[in-house]
Amino acid sequence: MEHENTGGVSPPGRIGRVALGDLLHRSARRHGAKVALTEGERRISYEELERDANRFAHYLIGSGLQRGDKVATLTGNSIAMVTALFGIHKAGLVCVPVNTMLGADDIGYILDHAGAKAAVVDDNILADAPRRAVLTTLKLALVGVATPAGSPLGGSMPFTDALQGQPDHEPDVEIDDRDLAIITYTSGTTSRPKGAMHGHLAIVMAAMSNAIEWSLKPQDAMSGQLPVFHCAAHAGLVGMLVAGGSFALMRGFDPGVVIETIARDHLTLFVGHPMMFGAVLDHPARKLHDLASLRLCIFGLAPMGEALQRRVVAELCPNLVCASGQTEMYPMTTATQPARTLQRFGNYWGNTLSITEAAIMDDEGRLLPTGQIGELVHRGPNVMLGYYREPGATAAARAHGWHHTGDLALIDDHGEVLFIDRKKDMIKSGGENIASSRVEAALASHPDVAMVGVVGLPHPHWSEAVAAFVVLKPGAKANEAALMAHARQSLGGFQVPKLLKLVPTIPMTATGKLRKVELRQAHAHHFDSAAER
Repeated sequence: MEHENTGGVSPPGRIGRVALGDLLHRSARRHGAKVALTEGERRISYEELERDANRFAHYLIGSGLQRGDKVATLTGNSIAMVTALFGIHKAGLVCVPVNTMLGADDIGYILDHAGAKAAVVDDNILADAPRRAVLTTLKLALVGVATPAGSPLGGSMPFTDALQGQPDHEPDVEIDDRDLAIITYTSGTTSRPKGAMHGHLAIVMAAMSNAIEWSLKPQDAMSGQLPVFHCAAHAGLVGMLVAGGSFALMRGFDPGVVIETIARDHLTLFVGHPMMFGAVLDHPARKLHDLASLRLCIFGLAPMGEALQRRVVAELCPNLVCASGQTEMYPMTTATQPARTLQRFGNYWGNTLSITEAAIMDDEGRLLPTGQIGELVHRGPNVMLGYYREPGATAAARAHGWHHTGDLALIDDHGEVLFIDRKKDMIKSGGENIASSRVEAALASHPDVAMVGVVGLPHPHWSEAVAAFVVLKPGAKANEAALMAHARQSLGGFQVPKLLKLVPTIPMTATGKLRKVELRQAHAHHFDSAAER
């Protein structure tokens, strides 16, 4: 009998639903004229953002899109982008945020794979012939967002025109908390991107968890130079909107702009990659501005060396934490505690958060005790619904009743996750397992090194050989011999690279991750003729 376990009482439906659009609606009712977003000198309040998001939702519905249809965004950080995101959610549609730095081939793959029917696109992307050709071939309905560069918008509906004449009240759309809200494609560091699906409940739960963990208040303001098309920045944005704070949107990272924004908008949280912290600290404008409003600095995506951590705490921000997560587990999943930041160093990802459970698992599905290395696995409401159109990959990610991250780690006596390496990046050389991250950390500690990527390359004798690719800081004089000597000071003989090459750049994703697959492919035959090295 239907509803038998509740004595015949039906669920509350719309009254009790969890939906991303409702999150903004309620924050607008609470905070009204308070600033929600900044973009340079521009400001938009909660109530203005709510009205515009409703208008865009009505436009989308009026254009013939049906509940569950996919709408892509190909936009950099802007108020229009955030308005579009929430308009898509309010219309009961599925958002597909696409990395604007991708080439035409990858963009075409994602849009086609997702089955997108419409797209919100920055005009500079529309002005790029190869990428515009992809959009034209797929016959997407296009809404164009004007960027500061002011490129032509031909062939699309201008975003401002899409809002004109539309009702500013919430559309009446049925949304379930487990409905698909967003498909975020992975970075594609090893293969074609996979579409991680998240429902409304997962993202709202993650946002509220982040607001709790970061002690967010309406007085807070967060830096937004990381791209919102990536889940980490999106989670930060939604967390700030839950708390009633403000989010400072920036189109990319410029240390001078970040410094000016912190001072002008009194930012209290700065979130970025380790290299961003170094660039801000070393920028000549830093000492000309008052940055004392910062109360919390959060880094992720790469380890931060001891020297830089000490500088951040001493010179920029009293509280520094590392936050971690992944596209498949809406971030965050773990975070370090400020009190322990300067007590131990290494690639610590911290303790699990209130909504996430973490464990270490061996290859047979057995959970391992404290201190043993295995794969980091998770459970929690922020886990993805699955990979879009990929049931096999989804089943593999859910093996043994846990979400598999692909990360090798251990959990120490303090309950902190210590990252060892990606499973696929563990190098097997001469019968020894070598963590590429360990070699990277040794080389990165040299003062002349800006960036380093370490991979295993096929070798006729060793099976795989450790190969390191290093980018030097501007003006640095270190050579390959000096770097090898530096590495030998902290590495065992079997860990020392058999190839160390200085390179001008290393392939990266838009979110700062090394594209190691490209390094492997480009140098796969380096040792083909080697008998032993």
